[in-house]
Amino acid sequence: MKIHTVGIIMNGVTGRMGTNQHLARSIVAIRRQGGVRVGADLAVMPEPLLVGRNENKLRALSEQYGVPDYTTDLDAALSDAKYGVYFDALTTNLRVENVRKAIAAGKHVYAEKPTANKLEDAVTLYREATAAGVKHGVVQDKLWLPGLMKLKYLIDHGFFGRILAVRGEFGYWVFDGFRQMCQRPSWNYRKADGGSILIDMFCHWRYVIDNLFGPIDALAALGATHVPRRVDEGGNAYDCTADDAAYAIFHLASGVPVQFNSSWCTRVRRDDLLTIQVDGTEGTAVAGLRECWVQHDAFTPKPVWNPDIEQPIDFYADWRKMPANQPYDNAFKVQWELFLRHVVGDEPFGWNLLEGAKGVQLAELGLKSWQERSWQSVPELSV
Repeated sequence: MKIHTVGIIMNGVTGRMGTNQHLARSIVAIRRQGGVRVGADLAVMPEPLLVGRNENKLRALSEQYGVPDYTTDLDAALSDAKYGVYFDALTTNLRVENVRKAIAAGKHVYAEKPTANKLEDAVTLYREATAAGVKHGVVQDKLWLPGLMKLKYLIDHGFFGRILAVRGEFGYWVFDGFRQMCQRPSWNYRKADGGSILIDMFCHWRYVIDNLFGPIDALAALGATHVPRRVDEGGNAYDCTADDAAYAIFHLASGVPVQFNSSWCTRVRRDDLLTIQVDGTEGTAVAGLRECWVQHDAFTPKPVWNPDIEQPIDFYADWRKMPANQPYDNAFKVQWELFLRHVVGDEPFGWNLLEGAKGVQLAELGLKSWQERSWQSVPELSV
């Protein structure tokens, strides 16, 4: 087995997502398994360089995960020919500048989403990467969640008959910090720092809907800042300027309506933090992060409206959980492996910076719909 080493500049890896999903559960896991197989006799081995502003945090990660190389000097890292890939997990308002520098340095680029706060900037990244001839990708991790992969299986094999409607519920209660500590970073709730659940989650819902159900041709959205004040990591109270909930209807080109609620201000009474229900003429499925429950037409109960008696039907009883007939790896790791095969083996990789720009487009239109209280058409993105 031949080993091909790929140097990866991992910028912003000291953040929660960068550390847990991208470093520990993806790159370190890939290294421990002996790399990523490309063909019969070649394996790609990632060699990460940890980049951030806090040297103490970088040193701690280096020691914890056995990654010897780290630096606070991004420019020096970008000038080092040893590292051919740049990965960006910074906050959104810092991403565009750093990704553009990486493209200019000739690095292949893999970035978290949103790729930008503005559509114009997101499209610029795609254009510059294409013109530079570098390979590029955007994290679209939810496509490889076990629950959504099971849902995709049902769609591909005609379980639903004709799909009638889709409904998604995402979120949980994030404490404000006054009585119990907040479990999300405070920048999420400050607009100037790139916070906005609408921008964040619409970028997710764009690729989920596009890949599972088809293209969106219009949307209507309403955002809200339900909790006006929170306490930050230093124990200081601050005013929340970003939306913490978003309610949307996406109309598909096929005519199917897709509803999605996203909220940091809701207490969970459902199967998971994310559930997607698909109703069809022949059956219904409800997918969470890992599980998917189905109810075929033949097992659908026949309720009758009568509020004067206790409900005689157990509406959970006639659902069946889909079996796990295959192993499911970490969703972030799966896409990392695909991207590394793309960089080294030139295997196809469809989740590029243009797909990232489509997510930003949907978020901008969602904000406009909320501001104008109007339906917005979703045109094909011109690049």
